[in-house]
Amino acid sequence: MTPRARSFLLPLALAALHAPAQAVPVLEGRTLRYENGPRLAWQRTYPDAAGTLTGPLEVSGTTYLGVGPAVYAYTAAGEVVGRADLTGTVTSLEAVGSAVRVGVQGSGYAELFTLERQGDSLTVQERVVPPPDPAVTGWLARVADAVPAADLNRAAQEDPTNPFLALRQAARTPDSDPYARLSALRRALDTTLSFPAWGQLAARLDAAGFPSAADVALDRARKDAAARGFDPELPVNRAALGAYGNPSAYAGTLLTQNKLGRAEVWMRHLRTLHPRFEGAPALYARYAELLDAQGRAGEAEDWRQFTRDLRRGTLYNLGLEGTRDVRDVVRLAALALVIALAGGLVTLAARAWRQQGLDTRPMGGRYRAWLTRPLSRARRGLLGYASLPQRFALALLAAALFVVLIGWQWSNDAGAGLRSAALSTGTYGGGWVSAQLGALDLQPGADTFLLTGLAAQLDGDDGAARERYTRALPDACARNNLGVIAQTRGDEPQARELYRAALAAQPGLAAAAYNLGLNPRTPETTFQAGYRPGEPRLCYPDQRSLTRAVTGDLGTLLERFLRAPLSVLTTPAGEPRPLGWLILLTALLGLSLFLSLLLPRAATDADLGRPGAYRVLGWLIPGSAFLDGAWGLVLLIAWATVIAALLPLSSLLRFPTLPDPAGPAVSGALLTLLAGLYLLNAAVLVTAEVQRRRRAHREGGA
Repeated sequence: MTPRARSFLLPLALAALHAPAQAVPVLEGRTLRYENGPRLAWQRTYPDAAGTLTGPLEVSGTTYLGVGPAVYAYTAAGEVVGRADLTGTVTSLEAVGSAVRVGVQGSGYAELFTLERQGDSLTVQERVVPPPDPAVTGWLARVADAVPAADLNRAAQEDPTNPFLALRQAARTPDSDPYARLSALRRALDTTLSFPAWGQLAARLDAAGFPSAADVALDRARKDAAARGFDPELPVNRAALGAYGNPSAYAGTLLTQNKLGRAEVWMRHLRTLHPRFEGAPALYARYAELLDAQGRAGEAEDWRQFTRDLRRGTLYNLGLEGTRDVRDVVRLAALALVIALAGGLVTLAARAWRQQGLDTRPMGGRYRAWLTRPLSRARRGLLGYASLPQRFALALLAAALFVVLIGWQWSNDAGAGLRSAALSTGTYGGGWVSAQLGALDLQPGADTFLLTGLAAQLDGDDGAARERYTRALPDACARNNLGVIAQTRGDEPQARELYRAALAAQPGLAAAAYNLGLNPRTPETTFQAGYRPGEPRLCYPDQRSLTRAVTGDLGTLLERFLRAPLSVLTTPAGEPRPLGWLILLTALLGLSLFLSLLLPRAATDADLGRPGAYRVLGWLIPGSAFLDGAWGLVLLIAWATVIAALLPLSSLLRFPTLPDPAGPAVSGALLTLLAGLYLLNAAVLVTAEVQRRRRAHREGGA
């Protein structure tokens, strides 16, 4: 090397030796260290309550660390740029240019999100749908609660994005220092949260004596939920509402404490954001009663009318929990038909018993005849002695019982489907909801295409949404949502044409009317105007449409049984159905009864006579002694229905949604009806007996 080259490289080598080392983030255990050579620039230690740590990853001078279901971004000086609350535990961080691709995983689902730092904030490019999982939605509060009191100030300084730490500081600030308390409250509200966290924070602010701050938090919860695609038209189950801050439970607590002023704020919040939550009618009725007690009858009637309005679009307009009403009605009907069928069979068997014994005696007896002469013995079954009208009446009862049992199974399936997590979280789409939706046995048809199209549209996949909506046509709701896609593209003429077509096909469609500027007054359109102004209104399937998507109608279940009878024994997921065997046995019984119509009668009425047991049962079981006529069947069914309705008095079973027979009015009406049926039965029996005697007298005289 020449002297000139050595003189040029020597200063470079000396500069390299004295240059500072590259600063790098290092994760040691649960401590994130930012090291600048041998010098420690800053460090953060995360408690076990924070969950799994992933990373760190440095991109463009910003350090990213996955902490539980969130990602924190730090500057080189250790300041928090922001926090992104995601939908599951962070499992991977990957640099994609200046952005970060984050992988999250939850129970049965996985998602990818793209984070990007924009100035002093951290943004997520994709839609983030908080799952109804308290481990995710309650993570911030849980981490704040795990901080010891001695470390509270340090933790709040290190993580100014956690408002629950600031709230704890405000609660501990003495009354003599109102400015410090106000500063802590401002820091609690000056952050970005998902709406479940805003709801939890609002409840804590309210309980701590900061009602104004709680009102601000509730308003921000509604705005955030609207921005994430949550809508008041969709139901919310108890589990989801609990994960979203449990506002209904807190409202109930306020009502119990008779704090109607604060309860009104929370009730209005529920009415605006989650009006169709599970248990809503009971809470609304309780609130209305308290308003009545305070002399606020007008407000109470407004809440009752609001509850009645929520019934529109539900199953048979019975309300949000109408499947339970249907289930109890069909349970009562099934029990009544079982009693009627058993009563008819026992009465006819009592009449045939003696004659059957006489006829089978030459064959070796009633039971041995099955071995010696099985065909002749089969012809002389107890039903073989009944007349053709009597057998037909019993066959009709068995057929009706089969249909009712299918209806019972349908109400169970429909109720379970409507209460499924996929349809009861207040929105569609997102990784968690999509995974749950995929587990449902959705029926092919327009209703399913509408549902899955909505999930795709809310997630930003307009192409998939358009394809599914097209397959759902001519459904009016699908036309409206196609119009929303067209309006989003900027094609206003096509959008308005689709809205008009949707409204023409379904004149009561509030979404299409709203999009045409007709200003319909519904809770959903009011929410849209207040929290999504300027955006077109999507049309969501009502409960009847969801029922068709989840289980189909009653005919669907009947058709499935006829194609594969054993399908009633298990659900599509392979779980056993308790009613399956009963449905199958009833179908076999009904088939046997209809086939018995082909058999000739084994004996005449004169041979059978009127044994004593038959006469007694004819008096005890109204209608069973004259099933030859239509009135006998009507009386038998009416009697069995009253007996079934009175059975809950024995505490053996109950029908929760039906009127309680223990009540004086109900029990009085049922007992009066029962007495009337026995009187009518007695009148018919006496009349029939008199007519028989007169006929016998005339025949004897002749």
